[in-house]
Amino acid sequence: MIMLAMDRPPLPDRPILVVDDDAKIVRLVRTYLEREGYRVVTAADGPAALDAIETHQPALVVLDLMLPELDGRAVIRAVRRDEEAATTPILVLSARGTTLDRIAGLEDGADDYLPKPFSPAELVVRVKAILRRAGGRPDPSPAPGTASLPEGPIHHNDLVLDPARHEVSISGRPIQLTHVEFRLLQALLEADGRVLTRDQLLDAVWGADQSEVLDRTIDVHVRRLRDKLGDDADTPRWVATVRGAGYRSAPPRELA
Repeated sequence: MIMLAMDRPPLPDRPILVVDDDAKIVRLVRTYLEREGYRVVTAADGPAALDAIETHQPALVVLDLMLPELDGRAVIRAVRRDEEAATTPILVLSARGTTLDRIAGLEDGADDYLPKPFSPAELVVRVKAILRRAGGRPDPSPAPGTASLPEGPIHHNDLVLDPARHEVSISGRPIQLTHVEFRLLQALLEADGRVLTRDQLLDAVWGADQSEVLDRTIDVHVRRLRDKLGDDADTPRWVATVRGAGYRSAPPRELA
């Protein structure tokens, strides 16, 4: 089937950064991404990756973990600590493909994880999905129990989530979330107190591109989201756990 130009997700203004010390992998990834019309810049080690992120402000980083001088996990942590670069989507592409490795990468702040050896075509699909989410484009099939994207901000207790601006604040203080964390919080708030299972949250955040995403991924991102919100799992203000079922937004409270 021929895809019409209007059906293609818009290309980002900024390039995609590919970070790997294997020149063959870099050429392969670059070739497939450029065939889709993306601009690509590259780096071969950790320090060069951080320099490229600062210089080019990439729309997405495709990142190997086993890098010279500064490994990929350290790069992820450095990016997530940087106020300007913190929301940059990161797709890990690594030979470290065990469940523990994937969870560790997600806990560090990666948005997605694709183990080597990999299918270049799948890589392209995942890149498109991440960029679609980062651009605020709704997935074609929203999760059961969730509403369509609202036009205005969502208020819950003293938290405000603005989908149009991709901003979250608590009592007026901005909170820096990754795109995955933002989508996860948005899905929970839109459900308006209804319990969402891990599968429903996977659908809401990753859509149809979740074939390799683990159920525990949701738990990892919820934990990171709570840390950033300053939320307490035992007495939650925003994200509540329903044991054996999933997660929901915490009941509203009277503000002092």
